[in-house]
Amino acid sequence: MKEAEIRKLLAVNLLCVFSVILTAIVPPFFWDGFTVLGTHLAWLCVCSVCVSTLNIILHLVLKPNLSPKRISFAHKISRFLKCCVYFFMSCILFHAIIVLYGAPLIESVTETFLFAVLLSTFTTLQCLCTLGPNIQAWIRVFSKNGATSIWESSLQITTICSIFGAWFGAFPIPLDWDRPWQVWPISCSLGATFGYVAGLIIAPLWIHWNRKQLTYKSR
Repeated sequence: MKEAEIRKLLAVNLLCVFSVILTAIVPPFFWDGFTVLGTHLAWLCVCSVCVSTLNIILHLVLKPNLSPKRISFAHKISRFLKCCVYFFMSCILFHAIIVLYGAPLIESVTETFLFAVLLSTFTTLQCLCTLGPNIQAWIRVFSKNGATSIWESSLQITTICSIFGAWFGAFPIPLDWDRPWQVWPISCSLGATFGYVAGLIIAPLWIHWNRKQLTYKSR
């Protein structure tokens, strides 16, 4: 495994980490009263848009899983539209799952959906950028020993960390501490964000430490 590829992965992941940090630091200079907790819904939108934009740009620039075959313009348009549909379906699916796990069904619909969009940005969007709208590839990557590159291993780690972060973020909500960050869905979205950031940092380090044991096979 080439060290240069691991360094490239580390640089890309650090850029994504900085983009998340900047969504909390930069907006207050242009938006009076903007805070992650005080204007949480606005921050959810800003964070989702910034992370999505950066991931798409990095994918277009790096293209880690680019096929050697030439792709027609019509195929690219079809692929893009499929990605948009898959992302929207992911938001709906996450929204339904979140409601099944105890989120308000009618009240706070906007909050729940924006949280689902954020979670889809941390998980589904990365899958779309790395694997495209290919469900079989998604199943392969998230099966045991299914990754065929360091980018897919990083995708596994960041996706799992984001989902577990959101899940752990729900634990403080029912407690009677009466803290501002216990309001739905602040703790869950912050948990997902911290999980995403942790996954971005852990992935290249884990791959570096286990590079001798990792043997990727093309499929």
